Amino acid sequence: MNFSTDPSNISANINADACVPATLGALERRLAALGAAPAHRARLLRAWLHGQPLDHGPRKQAAENFLPLSLRTALPALEEALKALAQPVSEHPGSDGTRLLLRLYDGQTVESVLLPRAGVCISTQLGCAVGCSFCMTGRSGLLRQLSTPEMLAQVVLARHYQRLRRVVFMGMGEPAHNLDNVLETIQLLGSLGGFGHKDLVFSSVGDPRIFEALAQGPVKPALALSLHTTDAALRAELLPRAPRLSPRELVDAGEEYARRTTYPIQLQWTLLAGINDSFAEMDAAADLLRGKYAILNLIPYNPTAALAYQRPSAEHIAQLVQHLRQRGIRVAVRQSAGQEVEGGCGQLRARTLATPPAPISRFR
Repeated sequence: MNFSTDPSNISANINADACVPATLGALERRLAALGAAPAHRARLLRAWLHGQPLDHGPRKQAAENFLPLSLRTALPALEEALKALAQPVSEHPGSDGTRLLLRLYDGQTVESVLLPRAGVCISTQLGCAVGCSFCMTGRSGLLRQLSTPEMLAQVVLARHYQRLRRVVFMGMGEPAHNLDNVLETIQLLGSLGGFGHKDLVFSSVGDPRIFEALAQGPVKPALALSLHTTDAALRAELLPRAPRLSPRELVDAGEEYARRTTYPIQLQWTLLAGINDSFAEMDAAADLLRGKYAILNLIPYNPTAALAYQRPSAEHIAQLVQHLRQRGIRVAVRQSAGQEVEGGCGQLRARTLATPPAPISRFR
């Protein structure tokens, strides 16, 4: 089989023999057709999710001792098919993390970010329907959902670059709009993938469905909510198609989830110079968050020539942090990875749509 990363070749491969397991169901059916029992499927998935060869067994046990012959024979082609789910196209390193532009099996591109301190931020959708005014991803709208294997493949690929302890669902897309696939991905990463539950971070603008849905499964992720302001009218301008929860309703719902899961809610506040970075805003945030089981993450905006927003100065950000801490608020500054290369969410994809780059060969 030819697993070229050229989009036309990929499409031809998919149409010809459906070799790439684009959904979890397709992967499970393919394994079952090769003679894999449930125990075999779990072992293969565990090996894949840990970035190990598919024939990796417990205690270095030889594959012939735990996998049927028909399955062992098919492993090389299966490994290539899984690799085709997300192929690296270009790398954009910086001191705040490395952005990866990835090509999916159908030739579309998404972004992942290798974060400092053993983390990865992955995409959940191709595009986004929320249309945040300061985000490049939403400018193209929602093109399609990412499948569970496509999200898992981003994590597997990241493990080839660095050790991973944390997965953040905060890249391109709104995870709540792809809820079933994201929850399925979280359950697999928190079980066979070996990640701690609190190290799987579900980021959302605040779809009301998530507060109950995330608490139902055996793996309960940490939750990050896009707050950005205490002014409901301003938030509606910044997040025009987000659910119309008021900032207080959003914080209260997050607080309830935090108490149920025993780890604090993370509230995201993208700092936009002259818009939501005043001391009056910080006072209102302190009033809203006082006594809450929460952490306020201030995220300096990642500028792009396509949008008019700017980030505050480093000195002003430091003053805001001190102002909040003096009022008893737990606050951290989270850098938006890719600032040195203008690689904020959606920027790499937007720049390459007109002239697609040649794929890199690191993991071929």
